[in-house]
Amino acid sequence: MVHAFIMVKTAAGKSEGLLDAIREIEAVSTAHIVAGNYDIIAEVDADEIYDVLQAVSSGIQGLEGVTDTKTYIEMG
Repeated sequence: MVHAFIMVKTAAGKSEGLLDAIREIEAVSTAHIVAGNYDIIAEVDADEIYDVLQAVSSGIQGLEGVTDTKTYIEMG
């Protein structure tokens, strides 16, 4: 099992609307609006690293209003 943290930047005023859409992505276990350099942090659980990358590239990055993501894979 692969566990990852996805940092998401959104366009101004889009965080709340995107939060529910991100939470609906199958691999996303939880997501929260946060203060700081990024607007949302999502946790992803998947069988393989490829599945994490698929959730980010096809799922999160494909949402209108997402401007940038950064993925951190848990190492242990």
